[in-house]
Amino acid sequence: MNEIAVGAHAPDFTLTTDSGDVLSLAACRGRKLVLYFYPKAGTSGCTVEAHDFNRLKADFDAAETRVVGISPDPDKALAKFRLKQGLTFDLAGDETHAMLEAYGVWGEKSMYGHKYMGVERTTVLIDRDGKIARIWPKVKVAGHADEVLAAAQAL
Repeated sequence: MNEIAVGAHAPDFTLTTDSGDVLSLAACRGRKLVLYFYPKAGTSGCTVEAHDFNRLKADFDAAETRVVGISPDPDKALAKFRLKQGLTFDLAGDETHAMLEAYGVWGEKSMYGHKYMGVERTTVLIDRDGKIARIWPKVKVAGHADEVLAAAQAL
């Protein structure tokens, strides 16, 4: 896995969102950006995390911060998840894992002795200039979105 660091330029990316729009780091310059990486749309932890970020969307907007959820899911699955959960922010899928690898969140995981490749739940706050302002590795969902909002408001 690659490693990213606070203060470094965020790795560039271009993805398609669940609504079919093109999302890139360059297009987000001038505004803060929260990328929250999660394992799989529709699972319990990912649903709770999505609802927490959605609940705070107006506050993130007021802090001039865009929130985007990133997973390895296909766009069709993300669109279904977004609609079913009533989410008001973008989701993007990285089926090739190129962006997930560039941000250091794709790697070997283990559950019940079984090893597999997957996403390590991580959130990255990027400043207006495209530099990494904060990284939350191995995220615990409870209270996380509130903590990210506070950091975005302080930036």
